[in-house]
Amino acid sequence: MEKKDIDELRGKVPCAAILEKAGFKVDLKESTRKAVKHRRGDGEIVIVIHDGRGWFDPMSEAKGDIFSLAEHLGADGFPDALKQVADLVGFTPTEPAWKRPVRKKPTAPLARRWAERLKPRPGSPAWRYLAETRAIPDHLIQEAVDQDVLREGPRGSMWAAHTDESGAVAGWEERGPEWRGFATDGSKVLFRLGAADPKRVCITEAAIDATSLAAIEGLRHGSLYVSTGGGWSPATEAAIRALAARPGVLLVAATDSNLQGDVFGDRIRAIAGEAGCGYDRLRPARDDWNEDLQAALRPRR
Repeated sequence: MEKKDIDELRGKVPCAAILEKAGFKVDLKESTRKAVKHRRGDGEIVIVIHDGRGWFDPMSEAKGDIFSLAEHLGADGFPDALKQVADLVGFTPTEPAWKRPVRKKPTAPLARRWAERLKPRPGSPAWRYLAETRAIPDHLIQEAVDQDVLREGPRGSMWAAHTDESGAVAGWEERGPEWRGFATDGSKVLFRLGAADPKRVCITEAAIDATSLAAIEGLRHGSLYVSTGGGWSPATEAAIRALAARPGVLLVAATDSNLQGDVFGDRIRAIAGEAGCGYDRLRPARDDWNEDLQAALRPRR
């Protein structure tokens, strides 16, 4: 692995992720925002510093970055530490309660918040963002609207629904000219666009990438284009496994052309192997499918 890939991996996985996986818990009473104390059992302590990128053991001289922490916790040398850290890409550790912002009023139920939002229409702020800023063709936007997976978000943003197997909305990706986030109190499962009974499932990392790939392929017959929302939650993995269990299905890892995309691709390949279904890796020429789509449209413009 090249140095730039190692540096990228170092920036993607916080020390708290590997500590939580190893069974450590935050000692909230003895933590501050700049130094979070993690404990395991009666005597093991690790303090995380530098916004989650550094650590030290107050009982010894041990300290360093995420890779040295993996070795400190038992990894067999740097190659094994590298693998352990790569396996945690997309894992979001539990945040201490004091980091969560205090809400002035309770959040409305997900279903109600989704239902209260308007569907995008030609000329609306979300439609213009998708069509003009992201180069999504109008007919693909309309297809997503017809499948009821898009809503108008605040300040010119769009919401793209994540749904479970029954079609219930569990959360939504939020993207706009000045905003990127996920639904408050929502859960990442899968954004879905395309065939209801797919024989081919293309798994991307963002709803805009899923829609962009659908545009590039002309919304290929029998294909379902899905997004993990950039994460890899247990619900996301369960949803992918459910799709892999369909007879004769092909899983396509259409994740980004970077380190995180390759990590997700390996996970998808492993699921396909366990399920006994087909597997393929489809890479964008640039970093992601929306970049490819915009590049393809530049000569026409």
